[in-house]
Amino acid sequence: MTAATIAPTRLRLGLAALAVGAFSALGTPAYARGPDGIADVAEKVIDAVVNISTSQTVEAKGGGGGSNAMPQLPPGSPFEEFFDDFFKNRKGPGGGSKGGENSPAPRKTNSLGSGFIIDTSGVVVTNNHVIADADEINVILNDGTKIKAELVGVDKKTDLAVLKFKPSKPLVSVKFGDSDKLRLGDWVVAIGNPFSLGGTVTAGIVSAKNRDISSGPYDSYIQTDASINRGNSGGPLFNLDGDVIGVNTLIISPSGGSIGIGFAVPSKTVAGVVDQLRQFGELRRGWLGVRIQSVTDEIAESLNIKPPRGALVAGVDDKGPAKPAGIEPGDVVVKFDGKDVKDPKDLSRVVADTAVGKEVDVVIIRKSQEETKKVTLGRLQDADKVQAAVKTDEPPPEKTVTQKALGLDLAALSKDLRARYKIKDSVKGVVVTNVDANSDAAEKRLSAGDVIIEVAQEAVSSGADIQKRVDQLKKDGKKSVLLLVSNADGELRFVALSVQ
Repeated sequence: MTAATIAPTRLRLGLAALAVGAFSALGTPAYARGPDGIADVAEKVIDAVVNISTSQTVEAKGGGGGSNAMPQLPPGSPFEEFFDDFFKNRKGPGGGSKGGENSPAPRKTNSLGSGFIIDTSGVVVTNNHVIADADEINVILNDGTKIKAELVGVDKKTDLAVLKFKPSKPLVSVKFGDSDKLRLGDWVVAIGNPFSLGGTVTAGIVSAKNRDISSGPYDSYIQTDASINRGNSGGPLFNLDGDVIGVNTLIISPSGGSIGIGFAVPSKTVAGVVDQLRQFGELRRGWLGVRIQSVTDEIAESLNIKPPRGALVAGVDDKGPAKPAGIEPGDVVVKFDGKDVKDPKDLSRVVADTAVGKEVDVVIIRKSQEETKKVTLGRLQDADKVQAAVKTDEPPPEKTVTQKALGLDLAALSKDLRARYKIKDSVKGVVVTNVDANSDAAEKRLSAGDVIIEVAQEAVSSGADIQKRVDQLKKDGKKSVLLLVSNADGELRFVALSVQ
């Protein structure tokens, strides 16, 4: 920008400042300038915020990249011969034979993050990704004191970790606030170690709550525009009472710097995880023993659920707590332990947060009627993995079919078809042998080898059964039909197809 263009800008700013000053004299509300309590909050809690320093030993790769790698030069470059001589022919950086005495030695890498003290005995909360795979962890207090810390426990699913160190002097600690009481627009304060600069205070507002960004199974982030950057991970997000209402964990940024979109794990989640890590050194989450899916508008119309809500039970584990409680595929869970369930994520979070062994009331909708089931929760094992409900890599479709309906070629299950599609003997119903590429069924990812078990919650054994049910639904004015579909291994899911 030239001097000629700067001067007018200054003039405009000066006039703007006069206008603002005049308006202020008439009584501008204090909140228009931001809250006055930020400095008080920072002064109160700054000594409880710490930097986390970690070191890790990594194997150096000779000539393969990193600081020791040979520069990549275009063929025929005038410096190509020089670099070949220096890096390849001499035993300098990246030179030498593989595995010999000249091979690059392992080296230590260091990283920095943030954390905060929740107990004056030396208990610190941070992110798991801040300390993951670290050989050594150190806590650096606000006055620069560096103390070695030990790992108490981690929870990868919420990206949280708890550390412990022996303090050499009295500490300042902070307590958790109630993140459920946050409102959109509430002011919050973030303190941490961005870009290794040390204790840095930024402020902003709560931009959104219960944000799901698909980073984990229990996503329910607080979104804030308080400036959060690399190195802030693990640091606290405070309300204006000086209580921790979140742990700063993620940012969205094309450039790597703050663009005003940061995410914090809410204190309600953090407090429960921290309590279990301190008590057990691991997480003990509740387990219901069901596979669930969303209640789409079409599924809700098929089940006569208005408005669409809840979590649709697609399968029940034979060894899980839901089975003896009488919960079945096709049930829609709308309330769990007194808490409303709007979608499958809601159910996953509330079940995980509920104590193992607790008896809870589960409200379901079955055939348009609400029922309450009592379930004693089991414990979720980390090794348990939910497998995909959609079958892939299907074999070629069978040519001979017995019925066409809903854009599907259907056939009664036979020994040959079971062998062709590797369908377990326990699976009963009507097998799909081909799917019209332009049909609603194709869009809903039905494929050859899937088995339709129920249509509109009634069992079927032939293509004729399915067509009969579809015709009746059309006469009843229904817009869609709900299918209970199994893959070859017996894993169930519900699919709503248009009957128009």
